Amino acid sequence: MIRLTLMSAMSIFLLSSCVSSKKFKKSQEDYQGLQVRYQTLESNLNDCNSQSAALRKDKEDLEAKVRNLNKEMEFVKQNYTQALSQLENLSVLSKQQAESIRQSLQNIGAKDAYIQTLQQQMAYKDSLNMALVMNLKGAIGNMDDEDINIKVDKGVVYIDISDKLLFSSGRYEVTSKAKEVLGKVAKVLKNQPDIEFMVEGHTDNVQYKGNAVLLDNWDLSVKRATSVVRLLQKDYGLDPMKMSAAGRGEYHPVADNATAEGKAQNRRTRIVILPKLDQFFQLLEPKKQG
Repeated sequence: MIRLTLMSAMSIFLLSSCVSSKKFKKSQEDYQGLQVRYQTLESNLNDCNSQSAALRKDKEDLEAKVRNLNKEMEFVKQNYTQALSQLENLSVLSKQQAESIRQSLQNIGAKDAYIQTLQQQMAYKDSLNMALVMNLKGAIGNMDDEDINIKVDKGVVYIDISDKLLFSSGRYEVTSKAKEVLGKVAKVLKNQPDIEFMVEGHTDNVQYKGNAVLLDNWDLSVKRATSVVRLLQKDYGLDPMKMSAAGRGEYHPVADNATAEGKAQNRRTRIVILPKLDQFFQLLEPKKQG
């Protein structure tokens, strides 16, 4: 009887120890998962902070230029006004000449308002670009920086995707792994129907051995760009009127082709969010008088 009691107690002890060990292991796995998520969020935050600093620098440069222009205009205004007053007092100017000078002063005021409008438009565009970059990074999630890079440079949004993620060596068919990434990018772009973009193919400087379809790196880069555009249109429903494809070959490197690492960086596909030049030129057009 005593032996039976001891065996029962031992079984209960071993069972409870097993359950506690499983809970502890599960807690460890949850903790490790939270650590990975924290590191990803921290990396995204650092990227956003870097982009924000670059935009603030561009804004400060623009504001400095505007201040200088304002100083120059104020100086011209003062000199025009003083000269006009002196000449009118001496009865040297005709009414027509005086009116011409007044009209010049009004034009200076119009240019001042025009500069302020440009400044507002630049700030608005910078805000839209930053929001787009954040949406893209949020949609793509935890991707290796060597495989995909999203950035803003001089007011233009660039999405660089490594060719090792998109294509097999010397091929232009999009891989199944790449379709998942392009699908996430397409989802963000589709939610911005006014956006127009260009897909650029880039290669390193290694001579491509031509075949019946492709002759050289020019052909390979173009074919890769059109493969991506065609997939975005047919598989993800992006408007073909908003897309274009281009092949840059080996002639726009971002790194030195003398090293293997540099060649890997140069083999890329780039999606360029095109600026709305028509809206910019509309700002340059003279306003019609009512």
